[in-house]
Amino acid sequence: MLTAKDIMTEQVLNVRQDTPVNELAEILWKNKISGVPVVDDDGRVVSVVTESDLIDQNKKVHIPTMISILDSVIFLESSKKTEQEIRKMAGNTVQDICAAELVSVSGDTGLDEIATIMAEKKVHTLPVMEGDRLIGVIGKSDIIRSMAGGSL
Repeated sequence: MLTAKDIMTEQVLNVRQDTPVNELAEILWKNKISGVPVVDDDGRVVSVVTESDLIDQNKKVHIPTMISILDSVIFLESSKKTEQEIRKMAGNTVQDICAAELVSVSGDTGLDEIATIMAEKKVHTLPVMEGDRLIGVIGKSDIIRSMAGGSL
């Protein structure tokens, strides 16, 4: 069975948390990639930022449904989600828009588990870590290339 080491891209670009959003867009566009790992001041991977995070900046704000009963307002949905959406839309740096949780795999993670993680967690760029060290990255295109026999 194929593992992360077999299909990952080893030459990995990354961005710092303080990278401006417009610079991130340029990096993704010029390199024809859909996401990059985000590193802190010490060079440790702390998150991933993707095209979807950039696109989220331009979407309409979803106002949570609410009802009013006896002079009280009750939200039928989480207002916290709305706050996060607004914060992301107003973000100026990578840190403002990147994923809150780092989802990564190790080099020996199997292809089936990688695909499951991507589908269930709705992530399409996975850092491949060896301890605290970034050794590669797996994107959707890496999985599709492996399905095509690696000849792409």
